Amino acid sequence: MGTWDIGPFDNDTAADFGGDLDEAALEEREALIRAALKRAADPADFLDTSDGERAVAAAALVAAQCPDGELTCSNDGPSEPLPELPADLRTLAVDALDQVASERSELAELWDDAENGSKWRHDITHLRDVLDQSLSMDVISTRVRESPAGRLHDQCR
Repeated sequence: MGTWDIGPFDNDTAADFGGDLDEAALEEREALIRAALKRAADPADFLDTSDGERAVAAAALVAAQCPDGELTCSNDGPSEPLPELPADLRTLAVDALDQVASERSELAELWDDAENGSKWRHDITHLRDVLDQSLSMDVISTRVRESPAGRLHDQCR
């Protein structure tokens, strides 16, 4: 594992993923992020380390665009701007992080054996919480808009 710290881009695979995003055209970057998340969210059998590392990096980029998100990328993350990512990527990112932290993940196994394993798990949980909280806020916002009071408010604008 070419890893130098616990951050989402603090390993060779994620740093390369950041480079791939920089080299891709702006309109292709969302598809690269989505593909990394999909591979992790629905592994055929066992999630390998590199797919897990790309998924964590992709989830961090999605979380950074959430209301309480923060840019958690190091110098090894993408330096080019990302498009505004669609809200459905938040659900996919949560599903991917759930797989990354599961017993079916080689990355989780490696971190469980590492000195900073508990800190890594804490950071994964924090990323997931930011994404999950944003999803909850979206549901509440939708319910308010769809309620009679919300529709009346929209009509009075």
